[in-house]
Amino acid sequence: MTYCVAMNLQDGLVFASDSRTNAGTDYVTSYSKMHLFTPAHDRLFVLLTAGNLATTQEVINRINRDLDFSDSSESLMTARYMFEAADYIGRVSQDVQKLHNSALQQAGVSGEVSWILGGQIAGQPHSLMMIYPQGNHIEASVATPYLQIGETKYGKPVLDRVLEYTTSLEDAAKLSLVSLTSTANSNITVGPPFELATYQSGSFRLLNRCKFDADGDFLPELEKSWREGLNQVFNNLPVFDWGPQQEMPLAQEESGEDSVQQQTVAQMPISKPV
Repeated sequence: MTYCVAMNLQDGLVFASDSRTNAGTDYVTSYSKMHLFTPAHDRLFVLLTAGNLATTQEVINRINRDLDFSDSSESLMTARYMFEAADYIGRVSQDVQKLHNSALQQAGVSGEVSWILGGQIAGQPHSLMMIYPQGNHIEASVATPYLQIGETKYGKPVLDRVLEYTTSLEDAAKLSLVSLTSTANSNITVGPPFELATYQSGSFRLLNRCKFDADGDFLPELEKSWREGLNQVFNNLPVFDWGPQQEMPLAQEESGEDSVQQQTVAQMPISKPV
């Protein structure tokens, strides 16, 4: 399992992902799930991935192949809009899944992959989309300025409570790390190294990109500060009034045929063993 989150904000985009990949409990490795494509000076694309690693790698290879050959009928270079790039990646992903579908089904293995695509093409606003394994996609909005793939439930509450479309890139980057560490604390299949990147709208280059290792200084410090802050907020929560305490009367039996039957049964003598 993995966890990736990306944010579409007023000033640009934020991307965050873990790097843990596992095949069972006794085989855990690390692979980057953040892929950067800058095929020309007027466009930038970032892909986050969650799902079958072999499918992911073959799709990335095909995207790079199509960029290497200028006569390719469709690639990230030919896309005029971000939704066209999302459609293209969705079709490539579907082609790879269909190619191996029969063998994967026989082995009881899923070849599905989910994607988050973010970036910008000159003349168009920056945008963020989630591409489903079936090839279709949805787009982040002002009301819901983030998208998640993988193990999403543990890192979602903090996003819903804190993130807004007007949140700064710097604050959103910290928030994405809190979302990642919250997920890692609750699910052992998600873990560092964590990758983090920010994009300033209109720049066509990443503003920042870095990696946080488990044995580094920052993640433990972040986790400690977050835990202490939560405890302080919890201790300052208002005390609610329980109201006057009264003994609750025992439930009265309902009148009617059922109560008559219960009384009749209760009055019947108990047979003694012979």
